[in-house]
Amino acid sequence: MAQLAQHQKPRYDPVTWDAANPDATVSLQTQEKNEVHAWCPLIHCRANFPIELFELAIRELVHHPEYNSTLILRSETISESGEDIPLAVPRLKGYKPLWTVHRKLLPRRPGRDAGLEQYCTMYASDSEEGGQDMPTVLVLTPILEPGSSLPYYHPAVSHLAFRYIQGDPPHLQIEAIPLPDIPTDVSSRLYRTSLALLETLHRYGYGAVINYKKRVIHDRLVPREIYQDVYLMMRERHGHLVNDWHESTDPLKHVFEDVGIATYLMLLWKEMYTSTSQTSKNRVPSSQSETNPPWQSWPRPPGGFVDLGCGNGLLTHILIAEGYEGQGIDVRARTSWAHYPEITQAHLTVEALNPTTLLHSPTRHRSLKPGAFLIGNHADELTPWVPVLSTICDSSGYLSIPCCAWTFDSRFERSKNSTFPVPIPLDEFTESLYLGGDGCNTSAYSQYRIWLASLSLHCGWKVESETLRIPSTRNWALIGRVHAWGSPEEEQNARDNVAEIIRNVQDRGIFKTRRPEGKAGDH
Repeated sequence: MAQLAQHQKPRYDPVTWDAANPDATVSLQTQEKNEVHAWCPLIHCRANFPIELFELAIRELVHHPEYNSTLILRSETISESGEDIPLAVPRLKGYKPLWTVHRKLLPRRPGRDAGLEQYCTMYASDSEEGGQDMPTVLVLTPILEPGSSLPYYHPAVSHLAFRYIQGDPPHLQIEAIPLPDIPTDVSSRLYRTSLALLETLHRYGYGAVINYKKRVIHDRLVPREIYQDVYLMMRERHGHLVNDWHESTDPLKHVFEDVGIATYLMLLWKEMYTSTSQTSKNRVPSSQSETNPPWQSWPRPPGGFVDLGCGNGLLTHILIAEGYEGQGIDVRARTSWAHYPEITQAHLTVEALNPTTLLHSPTRHRSLKPGAFLIGNHADELTPWVPVLSTICDSSGYLSIPCCAWTFDSRFERSKNSTFPVPIPLDEFTESLYLGGDGCNTSAYSQYRIWLASLSLHCGWKVESETLRIPSTRNWALIGRVHAWGSPEEEQNARDNVAEIIRNVQDRGIFKTRRPEGKAGDH
């Protein structure tokens, strides 16, 4: 197994099952009373992992159906049992059921697709001796009420099976009991779906062999389930902005990206702040307040939010529309600003922020109130200033989504910009933030993220990271919600670090506040 882990990823070579092939395996058979019904084998491929890892690969398939269909949001486990096997689960000839997961598939678009409950049952050969039940078959069984039909995202089958067939070499095979009149040829939808499912299982098996570690870790600070549920509500409330887009950029990307960021912030703030924090002073428009969304009573930043480099102002607008106090700041008003409601327009400001002037007089800036939460969403040259400003202005926290790699007065370069001191070895620091697996920290963007993380710690913040569920390749976020200092001396050290950063920037004399000019960027 260790030798296989060092080899190149095995190639996926699927083969259509052919009964005429002398090496074709015998299909599964369902035993019902005195009758035996044969299944329909569809496709198989070589299994490049031992049978001991089949269950690990299968459990990934069971618990993450969304990886195989963009129409599925996630699955929720209703129950799991190794004793009470439902009657709807097929009795396979030569196999015994080991356990069944009763799950519910949740659609990504509930207004279009229905949810579906399903049994996921693992089987072992009933000829095994010594009590060593080695799972070799998984069967998926949709649960349908009489007269109902399967949703589009589910194959048109009454049962779908994944098999590990031992041999030299071993194989993975998919078989099914199709619904009446459903074609199974290579051009059919059922065959194409099986092709994708088999590839996923093949990949999961190889991942189990090499003890695969995800390069991207989601849902570290905000649970996936509540995020997805709130996101769907927010998407319904603000999806109309796609058809009312006034920028030259792609509305599908930007609207749903900012809806996702707003959803994440609302849930993050819910966990960060107590119920005695600031409540909404803004009134949500009557067309929305009638729905009485739960977040109207959620806690929020005591000093409001400040969206630095707010660009088209969409994120600011969404948060304001949902009753959150805050301000969006940018060096140039965008076309969209004039089309937002008056309550949003009142909270969008054209300003060229100069962070170097705030060290000794942070109160000079009316938006950077103590307790404010700072947002740097693709804030360009303001990106490295987000943790610095958060310390200077006694912010309650910040979220930074870096895009273009800027230092304080120039572009970031791997060969020139070293990280700030961290209390543990840098590789351990990087690993603690889940920046990725081996070898992924060699890119300039990865190195920039590490530099920003060390900067945040240098400024006195306990830095955390999250890979956001948004439609962007720049979806990695740094979050500061807790100060790293534990004593007045450590606090003073952090503030001294910030003061030294600003003095060095001033001494170099390179940093210039950007003037409102040129075309508006994405953010």
